[in-house]
Amino acid sequence: MRLSSLVALFRPALPLILGLSLGCSLSLLMVSWTQDDTDDACGDELGNGGLFLGRGERGDFRDGAGSEDFQPRIVPYHKDPNKPHKKVLRTRYIHTELGIRERLLVGVLTSRAALNTLAVAVNRTVAHRFHRTFFFTGLRSPKLPHGMTVIAHGDDRPVWLMYETVRHLHQHHGSDYDWFLLAQDDTYLQAERLTELVEHLSAGQDLYMGRAEEFIGGEEKARYCHGGYGYLLSRSLLGRLQPHLDTCRNDILSVRPDEWLGRCIIDYLGLSCVELHQDMTYRYFELGKNADPEREDSERFKSAFTVHPVSEPNLMYRLHKRFSQIELEWTYQQIEQLQMQINNLSVLTPEGKAGATWPIGINAPFKPRTRFEVINWEYFTEEHIYSCVDSAPKCELHGADRADVSVVLEIAVEQLNERYQPQLRFRKRRLLNGYRRFDPTRGMEYVLDLALEAYTQKGHTQVIGKRVNLLRPLSAIEIIPMPYVTEATRVQIILPVTAQDQDFVGNFLDLYVSNALDARDNVLLTFLFIYDPFDAQRVSQADVFAGVKAMIAEVEKRYSDVKIPWISVKTEVPSQVKLMDIISKKHPVDTLFFLAGVWTEVNADFLNRCRMNAITNWQVFFPIHFQEFSPAVGARDQQPSVAPGPFASEALRDGRFDRHAFEEACFYNADYMSARTKMAADILDNEELLESMDVYDIFVRYSGLHVFRAVEPALVQKYVRRSCNPRFSEDVYHRCVLSSLEGLASRSHLAMALFEQEQANST
Repeated sequence: MRLSSLVALFRPALPLILGLSLGCSLSLLMVSWTQDDTDDACGDELGNGGLFLGRGERGDFRDGAGSEDFQPRIVPYHKDPNKPHKKVLRTRYIHTELGIRERLLVGVLTSRAALNTLAVAVNRTVAHRFHRTFFFTGLRSPKLPHGMTVIAHGDDRPVWLMYETVRHLHQHHGSDYDWFLLAQDDTYLQAERLTELVEHLSAGQDLYMGRAEEFIGGEEKARYCHGGYGYLLSRSLLGRLQPHLDTCRNDILSVRPDEWLGRCIIDYLGLSCVELHQDMTYRYFELGKNADPEREDSERFKSAFTVHPVSEPNLMYRLHKRFSQIELEWTYQQIEQLQMQINNLSVLTPEGKAGATWPIGINAPFKPRTRFEVINWEYFTEEHIYSCVDSAPKCELHGADRADVSVVLEIAVEQLNERYQPQLRFRKRRLLNGYRRFDPTRGMEYVLDLALEAYTQKGHTQVIGKRVNLLRPLSAIEIIPMPYVTEATRVQIILPVTAQDQDFVGNFLDLYVSNALDARDNVLLTFLFIYDPFDAQRVSQADVFAGVKAMIAEVEKRYSDVKIPWISVKTEVPSQVKLMDIISKKHPVDTLFFLAGVWTEVNADFLNRCRMNAITNWQVFFPIHFQEFSPAVGARDQQPSVAPGPFASEALRDGRFDRHAFEEACFYNADYMSARTKMAADILDNEELLESMDVYDIFVRYSGLHVFRAVEPALVQKYVRRSCNPRFSEDVYHRCVLSSLEGLASRSHLAMALFEQEQANST
């Protein structure tokens, strides 16, 4: 019974057990056979220290260690104390140090006659879509077009122009780009497709690619690339061709520059023009004499990289419009296909159909985890918005906000008509309610309640209300090109000092000496002593700034090569703009100013950011300093904060970033003078305008530059009880009062102080 029960129990597993046993037996037999055949071969190869290379060849070690295994050896680095330290010079850009090159440079061959017509059309249509575009001409036009890089070689002969162009590309850009595209000014270039083409080609080989043309009376296999349709030259080919250019110029006779270049490449490099390489085809289209781009609908036209010939600028713009429409239609088709795929795949997700958020393919709305993370909606109508910058309950829609609301309403009605036509047609009567919010994960969201007039096909009309949800999604992130700046620029610190500020000058000078003079930083300091009329009359008997001037003399005595100048000004109302006018006239136009206060703690980290964030004729920098709270109220039971070290955020504990302060600023003198020049017309009508504005207002209203306003953790100010001058303008005085009140302590500290005071009074 026991045996039969065990057999019945293991009967389902018997086939598996038999299969495993048979498989193991066969594998053991196979191992024994293969060992007998290959033991000697393996022993011979590996025992002699050889490596299998290619088809059974063996590599030899250069050190001759035949029977020893290769072992890595660490070579220690020992610095020779007798040799002087050599400073390592870093490159300006990281891609130079890493050897990273740009993919494509475009050269357009033009002439003096076509420079202001066809060449301008090429520049306006596609030049901005390439990384770099040069226009090569023989003779320079008297008036060069704006925004174009034109290089004149001094000779209008076509072959000479081609020779000089190829030589220029190799000498000046041969090490910076992988591919070079040469085309004529009567060629339309499809920038995105050409860029995509070179992205799929290997840059490490010689390639001459374009529309292949046969030589007249030449060899059957040898072909050159037609210049009208453009052609690609690889960097390696350009480097190999460079030594033969002079010989080609003297020996090869040709009227056509593209034929001359093709003959030179074939004769000395043995390469012919190709249209197909690595499964990538150079597509082109020959435009008819009276062709209409809007009517061209062939696949050859739609897929072309270049189109030739383009006889006039207007035709170039029409071609660009047509290809832009083709690219836009293709993009919309791709979006629809992706949305369908996402919608179909959403069924397989744990959430099911509910997992596909609207719009499909856009990130889901932000989900707050606490009540403080809830994004508020702004309410608006067609005329007003009910969340204003100055905390007013209601303000008029104007500028970008008004344009935004108009565009959203127009798109909402347009989308409704597309969805319900031809059964219904809508016309907006008015906006009932409007809400919007900015979601950083997806973009600007809108909720619109619209009063619409609905028209049927039979002509019936009815006013209906409809709610519409819209989303303006965030587009792709782009890198904005910025002018290059360096940290070696000299910074000129301007320090205005009044009679009430003298007690804080000593601390400022100590920090300036330790962080700038001792560190040998490229920084200069100028004092601006502001006298009121009463002190100015008594300056010969009792100078209120005598103590400060004595401290300056002591610093100059300690550092013999340092001079700290000062400027004396007499005024009742120390307007920042009037003081800056005086300073600006005494310095060169390329001076980088840093307007500071006596409470400012100058350090190297901030000075470097001042240099990097202030860009002449481009950007000004207004940092938001960190204001420490009063230690008497805020941190009585805590240790006082220390000065910022390598990580300035470690010291930012008891305080806040003072967004009401605009005194500190970094800008160039040329930018300030330009803004003041534009302001001159307004001053004639209103002379009090200077006293009501500060430097920040001037740059915002009159400069046209980018005003960079950001928190600055390295710019820390100790708490000081300050008095606001009531003679300032109402706006400046209001900001000063808010800065002083909010800088006293946090709300929790103030509440605790009031609580303790109430308890003390009750006892």
